[in-house]
Amino acid sequence: MRILIVEDDKTMAQAMAQSLTHAGFAADVVGNVADALHALSVENFDALVLDLGLPDRDGYEIVRHLRRRNLSIPVLILTARDAVEDRVQGLNLGADDYVVKPIAMAELQARVRALIRRSSGTSGPCFRIAKLELDPLGKRVSLDGQSLDLSAREWSVLEYLAMHSRRIISKEQLIQAITAWDKDLSANAIEAYVHRVRVKIEGSGVVIRTVRGLGYMLEEADGVR
Repeated sequence: MRILIVEDDKTMAQAMAQSLTHAGFAADVVGNVADALHALSVENFDALVLDLGLPDRDGYEIVRHLRRRNLSIPVLILTARDAVEDRVQGLNLGADDYVVKPIAMAELQARVRALIRRSSGTSGPCFRIAKLELDPLGKRVSLDGQSLDLSAREWSVLEYLAMHSRRIISKEQLIQAITAWDKDLSANAIEAYVHRVRVKIEGSGVVIRTVRGLGYMLEEADGVR
């Protein structure tokens, strides 16, 4: 899962990026509204951590941009503005959560996980596709109640495809989603991990289809729905 951090305080941004990376996310950092809007236009993100006091424009401009375009990326506003009016404004504009600095890094991780979980339509930490049950918090997957033995890389590939089920995901997106801990991941490596995951989830009613020239799509097998 990939997070965009929009924060002009480099020390704070680095701390948040390291914390989210340690928690298993891939974190990108930009320091102003213009760079954030560019990143959002060319990449897919699972959540946005947003400071309001940015050097070029107010951070609220990013929230307005997303909601005007009906983009449902969950937004966590993290700011020093602690007035009730500021919180109300942020939530009314479409932010999903609003936290006043300072914030403990463990709380940041928990809030980001909760935002992504809610945006994916799951009501709890686990979600099911056909006979597979995935636990993003525990990084576990089970088939008919039996735990499957996946490596960390295989889990990351399966989780990302499952969180974006019935959508075509390119190899580049998969690489970006899991480069938090493997910066030298190649397209060939992605192919190998996808193959291993396919083997391990056989019989689950879930398939990972290759869409020639575009990438992969995870969905329920025909006749399972």
